[in-house]
Amino acid sequence: MGHTNINAPRPPARFAHASEREFARLLDFYAIRWEYEPRSFPLERDGNGRVVESFSPDFYLPDLDLYIELTTLKQSLVTRKNRKVRRLRELYPDVRLMVLYARDFRKLLAKYGLPPLPSSEAS
Repeated sequence: MGHTNINAPRPPARFAHASEREFARLLDFYAIRWEYEPRSFPLERDGNGRVVESFSPDFYLPDLDLYIELTTLKQSLVTRKNRKVRRLRELYPDVRLMVLYARDFRKLLAKYGLPPLPSSEAS
């Protein structure tokens, strides 16, 4: 779904949230290669080995070997995501993951002169 060649045309990604779209624009502006939700990491399996819980980070930056998860959700939902992030780090210790919380994302937008997202679009 993401792209690997910043100069090649690609179909537009279908972002779940406006914050993801803005983050992708920022990466494109700085010519940082990215992929959108390229992989799901199984976190829990049932007795038959079927995946019952997984985690799909929002972005992968292949040149940095880094996954990025944007968490601009309401605080009440952040606890569940933090649990998934902890579990991912336990099961996949070699996977590099950075979580950007709402306050981090707002600072990032401000730093690069981008307008803040309306609160209805940030979650």
